[in-house]
Amino acid sequence: MERRGWLRRAALLIRNMRFQNKLMAGYLLACVIPLLGVSTLIFHKSAEGLEQSSQEFASLYTSQIRTTLNEFIDEYDKVTKSVLVDSEVISKLGEERNLSMDELIIQRVAIQRLLMRITLLKPAIGTAILISKENNVYQYTTTTSRVNERMLLSRDWYKQLRSSEDTFFITGLHDRSYYEDKGAGAVVTVGRVLFSSDGAYAGMLLIDLDPFALLQLDPDFILARDKYGISVIISNREQEIVYHSDAASGRLSWEQVLDSGERYIQDDSSHGKIILTGTTSQEKLFIKTEIPRSKLLQKINQIKAMTVIAILMSCLVITFISLGLSYTITKPIKALRRRMKQAETGQYLPIEQVQSSDEIGSLVRSYNNMITTIGTLIEDVYMAEIKRRQAKLIALQNQINPHMLYNTLESIRMKALMKDDEETAGMIKILARMFRLTLGKEGNYHSVRHELEYTANYLQLQNIRFDDSFHLHIKVPDEMLSCSIIPLVFQPIVENSINHGFEDYSRPLNIEIEGIWTEEGEILIRITDDGAGISSSKHKELLQMLEEAGAGKPRLADAELPENEGLGLKNIAERIKLHYGERYSLTIRPGQDRGTIVEILIPRL
Repeated sequence: MERRGWLRRAALLIRNMRFQNKLMAGYLLACVIPLLGVSTLIFHKSAEGLEQSSQEFASLYTSQIRTTLNEFIDEYDKVTKSVLVDSEVISKLGEERNLSMDELIIQRVAIQRLLMRITLLKPAIGTAILISKENNVYQYTTTTSRVNERMLLSRDWYKQLRSSEDTFFITGLHDRSYYEDKGAGAVVTVGRVLFSSDGAYAGMLLIDLDPFALLQLDPDFILARDKYGISVIISNREQEIVYHSDAASGRLSWEQVLDSGERYIQDDSSHGKIILTGTTSQEKLFIKTEIPRSKLLQKINQIKAMTVIAILMSCLVITFISLGLSYTITKPIKALRRRMKQAETGQYLPIEQVQSSDEIGSLVRSYNNMITTIGTLIEDVYMAEIKRRQAKLIALQNQINPHMLYNTLESIRMKALMKDDEETAGMIKILARMFRLTLGKEGNYHSVRHELEYTANYLQLQNIRFDDSFHLHIKVPDEMLSCSIIPLVFQPIVENSINHGFEDYSRPLNIEIEGIWTEEGEILIRITDDGAGISSSKHKELLQMLEEAGAGKPRLADAELPENEGLGLKNIAERIKLHYGERYSLTIRPGQDRGTIVEILIPRL
């Protein structure tokens, strides 16, 4: 359903577009869509090819790294096994308490020779350490810094080795804080757990290596790394990072790798990188090769940028061409549209420019002929219609004063016949005041304040006649009182409420006149009474009468209406339409419980 609604809105938007914009959009779509399709296809194919080639290169390089690491593991496995040749020395590890001083000296010299022989086997070995089961530490180093034995034994990585089940092991990177010089950087420890001839734990051999010893970066990798941002990360079974090519090349420090080691070996399956993995024999070490796609696609992105520029330039050229073509087509249409807008406001002017001989030129010539004909008809008919409406308006207004005057004079006459008192003089005074309001504003606009005053005077006369049976409530904002309104609108409606809503003297009739500002800033007058109300059939009859009053054309049958039906609500409705236009009106409806509601909508003047 949402998709259908979206399609309908898109179709409506296209349908409502200007003709010139439709032409331009058509040219652009016809040219740009194929260009975009071809460019996108070329870009994706190039990216796939480059990514596949890079993966093949990384896979090949990972295979070479695997081979190098296998050789490294085999060599150091043999180096650490060479200690086992001196079985006599191994068997005496941890028994220093049972040896004499001479035997202790001989034992220490033998161990020093053993460790020295190990350091000579590989140039990368700088420090070799032998730790007995009693935590006696023997060391030999080719450097100027020795190992602090107490600090070594307190390292967490060493404590974990004591509980390891692997005989030959490679630790993760750890700092050099247990060296006496406390130098910066990191080391990797390769070692072996030693057992005596009877299979009992005898001690541990540790060989500290610089991480560079694990893998030497060849020139090909350095070129590929700089070009594509390739990184090689090596870790052990304990998910500890052993080597990072970025640290080996200087792009990162070993301290940064130590601080964020876990992040580098996490399984990052994001689309931002191409990741290849591998493992050495016996799964001692795990290899992870990363290639950032941003680096990999750097060149193809340059092609993409050039393609986008070419597309934009093409769109610009096509836009200029479509502007020229559409302008020649839409120029006479726009001129025709302007003249039609003027015709809507009453200015019937032909198009004077020289027109082409195509379909649009023929349309413009037909429009000119039509405008000439309309102008002739307006001269003959329009003025006659205005005069007829003005005559109708004057006739409607002139009917109001006698109608009200007859009822008022009758009330005064009846009151004077019944008794001779000051009330008669009061009624005459009120009537004179009403005459002044009516005669002074007849046929013109006057204020809402005057209209309310006129209505209040009328109701005061009726209260004298009917013993104060009518109560008038006025709720009109002060700023609305000075607004203009056609005369004699409220009084006929109030009179209608008395004639049809007043039941008897036992219950007074309440009439409320309320003024409301609409959201559009127009005036809504609501006149409400709590009288007898109107039946549904009478309500339908009144609505039909008000609809005929707003039809805009008076009917011949209007002159034949009875007097009591030709005045009242229909009279006011027709005057509102004639003065303010078809938008403004008079409506009537029954109240919620009883009574009747009449609403008048007029502009603010």
